[in-house]
Amino acid sequence: MSKKKERKIDLNDLTPEEACKLEIAEEIGVYDKVMEGGWRVLSAKESGRIGGILSKRKRAREKQEAQNEKAK
Repeated sequence: MSKKKERKIDLNDLTPEEACKLEIAEEIGVYDKVMEGGWRVLSAKESGRIGGILSKRKRAREKQEAQNEKAK
């Protein structure tokens, strides 16, 4: 079996979604864990929590943008 290459997180080359994920990781207290071992070291519970918060923020942002479009 081939092993996946471990990719270090490059803080200078982040997509907006990756930046948001890191921000959430910092808020829930797993930032250091992610920086040391990457996203693969998180438990399913931690990953799910980050994903849930990310989805919630994305929906809120889209709703806000839709309201701003209606206001114009």
